[in-house]
Amino acid sequence: MNVRVNEMRCLKDALVYHVQAIKAGLTPPTFTTNQLIHVYSKHNLLRESQKLFDEMPERNVFSWNTIISARIKSQDLTKARSLFDSAPHKDLVTYNSMLCGYINTDGCETHALKLFIGMKNAPEDIKMDEFTVTSMLNLCAKLSNVCYGRQLHAFMVKTSNDVSGFAVSSLIDMYSKCGCFEAAHRVFGGCSDEVNLISKNAMLAACCREGELEMALKTFWREPELNDAVSWNTLISGYVQNDDPVEGFKLFVRMGENGIRWNEHTFASVLSACCGLRSLKCGKEVHSWVLKNGLVSNPFITCGIVDVYCKCENMKYAEAMLLDSEVRTSHSVTSMIMGYSSQGNMIEARRHFDSLSEKNVVMWTAMFSGYVKAQQCEAVFDLLSELQAKEAVISDALILVNVLGACALQAALSPGKEVHAYILRMGIKMDKKLISTLVDMYWKCGSLKYAEVIFLNFTERDLVLYNVMIAGYAHHGHGKQAIQLFKEMLLKGAKPDAVTFVAILCACRHCGSVKMGEKYFNSMTEDYNIIPENDHYGCMIDLYGRTNQLEKTVEFMKKIPIEEDAVILGSFLNACRLNRNAELARETEDKLLRIEGNNKARYLQLANVYAAEGNWAEMGRVRKQMRGMKVKKFAGCSWVYVKNGVHIFTAGDKSHPRTEAMYSMLTSLTGELYEIAGAFY
Repeated sequence: MNVRVNEMRCLKDALVYHVQAIKAGLTPPTFTTNQLIHVYSKHNLLRESQKLFDEMPERNVFSWNTIISARIKSQDLTKARSLFDSAPHKDLVTYNSMLCGYINTDGCETHALKLFIGMKNAPEDIKMDEFTVTSMLNLCAKLSNVCYGRQLHAFMVKTSNDVSGFAVSSLIDMYSKCGCFEAAHRVFGGCSDEVNLISKNAMLAACCREGELEMALKTFWREPELNDAVSWNTLISGYVQNDDPVEGFKLFVRMGENGIRWNEHTFASVLSACCGLRSLKCGKEVHSWVLKNGLVSNPFITCGIVDVYCKCENMKYAEAMLLDSEVRTSHSVTSMIMGYSSQGNMIEARRHFDSLSEKNVVMWTAMFSGYVKAQQCEAVFDLLSELQAKEAVISDALILVNVLGACALQAALSPGKEVHAYILRMGIKMDKKLISTLVDMYWKCGSLKYAEVIFLNFTERDLVLYNVMIAGYAHHGHGKQAIQLFKEMLLKGAKPDAVTFVAILCACRHCGSVKMGEKYFNSMTEDYNIIPENDHYGCMIDLYGRTNQLEKTVEFMKKIPIEEDAVILGSFLNACRLNRNAELARETEDKLLRIEGNNKARYLQLANVYAAEGNWAEMGRVRKQMRGMKVKKFAGCSWVYVKNGVHIFTAGDKSHPRTEAMYSMLTSLTGELYEIAGAFY
């Protein structure tokens, strides 16, 4: 009988033995029953394990440990603790099992701390071992509680439990995750001269987490013969996560050249590197390596490949990969949505969105972001209604940020206020991004006062928030307030960026202050080492043009070091119109039409320049040229937001379902205007 128990290696053997024992009317000894309970619990047969345990005539500490471990494995910590408290005899394994159960379960950290403290006063005189303290170190890392971690470290030193590679790696991991990198480095430096692979890998991870890549590389090449796949994967992942995908990809290639076998963790990191590089060539190469290594069936890697193709905007390959793998996870679908959204193809994005019945918040957010990017604001509001019908509360701030962005695009103040009220009513945390979006929405909807109130009430202002408010002042013609806020921002220690200077130059343009504009433009390179971009040059050209300094504009244009684009040339044309100089406009015409020859607005801009000077022949030539070419014409339109919907109007349009009522109202208003006008004459 005992021989057969020793041969019990799988569930089938256990069941055969158990059936034979029942038929023979035998009661298995405690040791054998313990083995059966262990095998059953290992195969998730919890009910059978519990029944065996309950029917045992005699139990030993191993019996209790086995059933407690079975309950912990099934995540039934309440029952596990009940069994733990009922156990007449407990040993170190009993305590360690219960402790690990609490540590590995979110929300049970307090129970773990109490149990650990209780171990000191346990009647069984439990002596804590290395496994106990390293498990507690993992808890300290999870809680980012370095105070408890230091106390454990002191205890480990006193009890000589700090010398093994496992103990050292746990200490390094704890200090690193608690933000004490120097302490982690001291622990690693204080270990024996002979480097242990476990502690070495822990130090590598700590260096990468801290962004100390040079130190990570130095640690990696210290006794390189020890390096295993974990070492290489940790370093590759470190470079990728620290925004150096090129070096990460080079290490991936070198890893293969050194004879270390790639695994799913390697490919996960290198696929992230390909996403960062936006390199279709690298993505294809990694895809081929995945196929050669037989890992294409791994759903995580498949999703990574789909993500690479989407990031590289090759949706044809992404679709083929998704079809071949027959894996439609939320991650891969989200990648497809984002890929199509980046190309403005919201029809395909919506098709993938609708392909899954269960949608997570990332997918919803991707759809909202895509519609806003494509400026399909009506679709944003429709999607919001759809989400509200499914979810009682919309708590994701990023979704609300996108909805506010749509409100800003349509200058729809009323729904913007409703979203703001919803945020306040639901108690959603007002982080910096949400505050900046609210300020941006209000001033773009014409309510600068509301934007100003929100800005002033938020004390933790960052560069983005300052930029938004400065831009709001500038666009509303409040140049002095914009400049004053810029000075305040500098006093607060915020360093301006290129966006800041676009806003401040716009403010100078509204003030008509050439001297101040030149000062800030020169300050970009002299004080902040910011290279001017097309928008900065366009602002300066417009500033000179508005102040009738066309000579300065021409001189300034000669000094522009970058290739002139439509922004620069368009600003120069506007300066020519304001200064009625058709000759300079004629010199710029060919350049501009080469860049934007299919844009009707550019022809109209040119025609207006000639008309301003009274050069009707040139104006007629441009208009004739515009009619002769296949230029894209955009109908001028107006819109109004009424009862949760935007209504668009174009001249002579009669396609609206309520056309008769609208034109009737227009006739009535026109009549009233004539009556008012008649009263003045």
